[in-house]
Amino acid sequence: MPNYRRAQVAGASYFFTVVTHHRRPLFSEPAHIQLLRTAMRTTLQSHPFRIDAMVVLPDHVHAIWTLPTGDHDFPRRWRLIKSHFSRRVHLPATRHPVRRRERTVWQRRYWEHLIRGEDDFRRHVDYIHYNPVKHGLVRTPADWPYSSFRRAVARGDYPAHWGRQEPDTLQDMEFE
Repeated sequence: MPNYRRAQVAGASYFFTVVTHHRRPLFSEPAHIQLLRTAMRTTLQSHPFRIDAMVVLPDHVHAIWTLPTGDHDFPRRWRLIKSHFSRRVHLPATRHPVRRRERTVWQRRYWEHLIRGEDDFRRHVDYIHYNPVKHGLVRTPADWPYSSFRRAVARGDYPAHWGRQEPDTLQDMEFE
């Protein structure tokens, strides 16, 4: 991937998938989820952005962020979040080889997608909120505690019963 170029549009919204190293289920521990929240709050203080939707699953995170006008630096934000979390999490050693000065916490890269309009935004928000059901962790999105779904229901974006079956909007979407 040496020629990979990220789309960087100031003030835009982006969908992200960030995965743990070798899909280690780090976020099965509530303390690790709290540490991730702290890392995000700390980063938000110095580098603001809006979290439009988010879900934390045992081995990965999906999020949609909207950056401030004139700002396109989401890589710095992810670097700060991942670094903050990695320096503070206490993990037993793994057998996987590690590059110099790296810890086995996160995959080196992450997936990002520039949101291109309202329909694209809605489909990605649906994907985020349905993801715990897709992975067999719960029966409905409302049952998963580490998601922005309940907040979206409270705002009136979804009925509380949404997601008891896979929405049509998610056909052909796969970002794992």
